[in-house]
Amino acid sequence: MTGHFPWITAHTGCMDTLDNTLASVEEGIRLGADIIEDDIRVTRDGIAILAHDDIWQSVNGRTIQISALSFEELKSVEVIVDYAGKTGKMTFSTLEDLLLLIKGSGRTVNLDLKVNEAIDAAAALVHKHDMLDQIFLSGCGADRALLAQQRHPELKKLLNADSEHFLNRSYEEALEQTVSDALAAACFGINIYHEFVKPELIEQAKANGLKVYVWTVNDVSLMKHYAALGVDSLTTRAVEDLVQLKKSMQQ
Repeated sequence: MTGHFPWITAHTGCMDTLDNTLASVEEGIRLGADIIEDDIRVTRDGIAILAHDDIWQSVNGRTIQISALSFEELKSVEVIVDYAGKTGKMTFSTLEDLLLLIKGSGRTVNLDLKVNEAIDAAAALVHKHDMLDQIFLSGCGADRALLAQQRHPELKKLLNADSEHFLNRSYEEALEQTVSDALAAACFGINIYHEFVKPELIEQAKANGLKVYVWTVNDVSLMKHYAALGVDSLTTRAVEDLVQLKKSMQQ
C-alpha cells in the first residue's frame, strides 16, 4: 500500500440502513467513516433534500415527483423504498438535517448532486452553517462541474468520470479527457467507477495534482486491491468491512 489508507466514504444506505435517510448518516458516523455520501435533489420551492430519484411511489399509491412539489407538500409523505436489495418506508429528510449531523460529528460530507438546481441550494446551506471545510460536491459531470465552478468557485468538487468515455474510447483517450475536464473545472479530484481504475489513471491523476475517489466497492478483496493501488478514497456500503480492513492493514 502506498501512503495512507484511503479515506473511508460511507455510501448512503450503508450497512442495513435505507438510502437517503438520517439513519444511514448516523450509521456511517458510528462506524468510523471519514466521509459520508448522500444524494441531493431540490423541491419545487428550492429546498434541498436527500433523494436519489425524482419519482417515487407513496404508501397510498400516489406517484410523487420531488421537483413538482413544495417541501411543505412533500415533507409528510411516506414513500416506498425498494432499492439496493432493501425495502422499507421513509419520509424525506433535508440537506440541512444532514449538515447539522455532519457538523457535530466533525466528519466530511460528499454531496452527490442529482440536478443543477442543487448547486445553489447546497451552497446557501453550506454558508449558513459555515461548513466550507466539511463538504465537497460530486455528481458533477463536465458540464455541471463547470457550472458549479462559475456559480460557486469556493465549493470543492470532484469530477464524475464519464463512463461512456471508458466504454467507447481507448483507455488513453478516456483518461486524457477525464483529466482535462477535471482541470478545466478546477476540480480537486476524480470520482470514478472502480472497474475503470488502472495504475496509469492513478499516475496521471497524481501528476496533475488530482485525487482519485473510487466507487462503489463492497468486496473485501477489491478493497485491498484499490487500497494497494493508492486511491485516495473508497466508497462502500460495507463500511464495517472497510474499517476492519484498515485496522488490519495498518497493523
